[in-house]
Amino acid sequence: MRVLITGITGFAGSHLAEYLLAEHREVEVYGTYRWRSRRENIEHLTGRVEMREADMRDYSSLHSLLDEVRPEAIFHLAAQSFVPSSWRAPAETLGTNITGQTNLFEAVRYLKLDPVIQIACSSEEYGLVHPEETPIKEDNPLRPLSPYAVSKVAQDFMGYQYFQSYGLKVVRTRAFNHTGPRRGDVFVTSNFAKQVASIEAGLAEPVIRVGNLDAIRDFTDVRDTVRAYWLAVEKGRPGEVYNIATGTGYKIRQVLERLIALSDVEVKVETDPERLRPSDVEILIGDSTKFRADTGWEPRISFDQTLVDVLDYWRQQLQGGAR
Repeated sequence: MRVLITGITGFAGSHLAEYLLAEHREVEVYGTYRWRSRRENIEHLTGRVEMREADMRDYSSLHSLLDEVRPEAIFHLAAQSFVPSSWRAPAETLGTNITGQTNLFEAVRYLKLDPVIQIACSSEEYGLVHPEETPIKEDNPLRPLSPYAVSKVAQDFMGYQYFQSYGLKVVRTRAFNHTGPRRGDVFVTSNFAKQVASIEAGLAEPVIRVGNLDAIRDFTDVRDTVRAYWLAVEKGRPGEVYNIATGTGYKIRQVLERLIALSDVEVKVETDPERLRPSDVEILIGDSTKFRADTGWEPRISFDQTLVDVLDYWRQQLQGGAR
């Protein structure tokens, strides 16, 4: 079975490739990269995955890639995925995420391919959620609060439209926050862990800078999330949308406290105005009952273990001088 992972050099993409190579050895893994893509997340997979250069915004490069690989499954993970960046560059976020997926779908259609396509949508689509609406089901109203969230709503509905209009076997997954080793340091759990590890190593003053600590998020370990992506392709129903979540919410303040407790440092916590968003999603706790029923998925890695692994990752990175 040939599988294509768009965005394989990224956080989730690299973990998905690892999972497939370890657990589904019958699968041939292909991945896309751009000429300026950073490769450190997949350096350890050299020789085990087939890398192909392609730009999601360039239809011709995607057409050539799909014509060569002719995948039986596509995991579409390539995107501009950092919410604050979408405030600074909304047009780029919308263009990258929406146009990129349109090009992918159109190339599949033109070549008359018939892969199962998992598209990585987001819990950010729910946006303004009222407390009585949690845990959030897939039929909850979508009230996006950032350009990134708007782009994901468009990708989500486009997946549904191409399934209905053209019969593309699209499975939409709305993953809630996921984290783990190799998470970019702009994302909250990884950012806090890097700050703690930097203080431990004597590389920073004992001050942790934070944004909104009162927001509530549902965190899944990335290794559980990518296993869910595989199950979405293997057992999910095309045309459907699925939440991927644990059903447990944590205040960002609790995340910070747990990371500090894993260390012996004494720190001061300061609010950084640059880390505050024009509008923030206050609560995201997901109900993944539908996905669990259709696929048998359940999270296996505890949040405490995830935080240990993220902190250890940054300790290793800083000791090795890699970052």
